Amino acid sequence: MHVVSSCFCLDGAVVKLNAFTAFIKHVDVLSQNGQIQDELVCLHLICAHDVKSPTALSIKEDSEDHSKGEETLLEDEDSEDLEVFQPTDKWQTLKPGQAVPAGSHVRLNLQTGQREVKMGEEEGLKYWRDGNRQGMVNMQSPSFTAEELKEALKKFKEGMDDPVDTKQDEDAVRAQFRPIEELKKDMEALDMLVDTDVQVMRRLLNQFNNTNSTTEEKVTALLDLEYLVHQVDNAQNLVSMGGMQLVINALNSTDIRLQESAAFVLGSAVSSNPSVQVVVIEGGALQKLLTLLATQRPVTVKKKVLFAVASLLRHFPFAQSHFLKLGGVQVLSELFQTPGTESLRVRIITVLYDMIIEKELISQVGMDHIPDSSHQERLRQYAEVSLLPVLVEQGWCSLVPELLASPEHDYREKALRTLLAMMAQCQTHYKQNHALTASLSELQKQYQELVLTEQDVGEQDGYFGEILALVDSMVVKMQQV
Repeated sequence: MHVVSSCFCLDGAVVKLNAFTAFIKHVDVLSQNGQIQDELVCLHLICAHDVKSPTALSIKEDSEDHSKGEETLLEDEDSEDLEVFQPTDKWQTLKPGQAVPAGSHVRLNLQTGQREVKMGEEEGLKYWRDGNRQGMVNMQSPSFTAEELKEALKKFKEGMDDPVDTKQDEDAVRAQFRPIEELKKDMEALDMLVDTDVQVMRRLLNQFNNTNSTTEEKVTALLDLEYLVHQVDNAQNLVSMGGMQLVINALNSTDIRLQESAAFVLGSAVSSNPSVQVVVIEGGALQKLLTLLATQRPVTVKKKVLFAVASLLRHFPFAQSHFLKLGGVQVLSELFQTPGTESLRVRIITVLYDMIIEKELISQVGMDHIPDSSHQERLRQYAEVSLLPVLVEQGWCSLVPELLASPEHDYREKALRTLLAMMAQCQTHYKQNHALTASLSELQKQYQELVLTEQDVGEQDGYFGEILALVDSMVVKMQQV
């Protein structure tokens, strides 16, 4: 006969094991009488917290032919106040009537017939229970008295106030590391030193200015410079190294690849960088850029040149005034009407729109702004930029409406915003433009339908709604006297 017994107590339950002992004795009697032979007897004892099970123990007998099965049920006794035995990590004999704490392992020694108990797998843990509260304590962890803790804290504070020990600790730490100068020497010997941006830019300028460099190498140098000059400090360092004038001079190159790359570098360097804008305008870059726009060049080159012009004029009224004097509006007008440059049209009117709005915004801020010398100077400079009369003179009141025929919503939006910005000077021209009136009426119907589509999907203030508001504003203002 093979007997497998298992007992594990859960959730703080304390159980009485008399029924378990009675069951084993019953099994022993059956074995001695020959009623159980070469059979497997499985014993399970389950203890549940605050749950009384009508059947705590069971025996199931299976014969070889599996024809019969008999199950004997032993009723467990009601729980009562018991003496709780405190187990250790060794197996110990459990006396009759004693209970065991949660987490204990209980077994029946079939040789002696005695119950034995020891702590569970969480060795070194002491379980406790106080009413509905229960927990465990690590009995193997070190403990300290209050006096020991106070003494340790006192020594800790004394150590912090000891400058000698602190200095010794610092020296000990320094001794573990090598000086940075020594590391630099080793890295230099291994050719592993990382160049600074200034060193990289100087090397790129040398590569670009070298007469032995090929066009491809010069273009590569300019593109690498463009990546670096996005940072304000690097753009200013390029000026101090004399590299900006080299880039400006490259606009006069006979190679269109160098012209395009040089314009790209200029546009990135002057973007949001007032000090570099001043240097570039004084270096004659604006006139060179306008020349490239006015002459026959590939669209890819003119796109980069237009980017450089827009960056140079942005928030720079002196450059805007210089732009008007050089005939920049006329250059953009001719470029706008040149066949094959349709992709540049929206960029052109964006440049004009930004210049108009900048002046309006600075004037509005000036009414509430605390006046100072720099602000007054900016107001004076913007006052010298008389852009709207030039736009009317150059025929922009009729040119901008042409973009409304584009199927691109972005083109229409920028055209409508520019038309509204020029309303004060172009209202009469708008009223006389029957094609514009028809376009606005058609756009109004189209975007009303698109707005309904947006609302169907839950977008109350969508992009089409913004365009429709611009169209409605144009219609209303054109009807005003």
